[in-house]
Amino acid sequence: MSIDTKSAHVTAVGANVFSDLGFEPGEAAELQARSKRIISDKVAIKEKLMAELALWINTENLKQADAAHILGITRPRVSDVINKKTPKFTIDALVDMLARTGKRVEFLIA
Repeated sequence: MSIDTKSAHVTAVGANVFSDLGFEPGEAAELQARSKRIISDKVAIKEKLMAELALWINTENLKQADAAHILGITRPRVSDVINKKTPKFTIDALVDMLARTGKRVEFLIA
């Protein structure tokens, strides 16, 4: 028995995946806009958390290797934090790292 692993359809970069899924044009545009807002909000949260971690490293005058030891991650991951490589981290992982620095994270839902 063989399993078909070929994709039947690929949405072009920049195209609206919701249109390709068969949603009406208006609804597809609304879903795409909502999706982009959610992604943007998540990236902004990650960037803020990363900025706090970078500030802590700088304020404490830590070398990346020392910060890595405290944060429980590798030195290259510290570099990824400092360089704000947001796709490489979850919000949860960043909050955990901040907790290891002794900082608390509070969220306000508005």
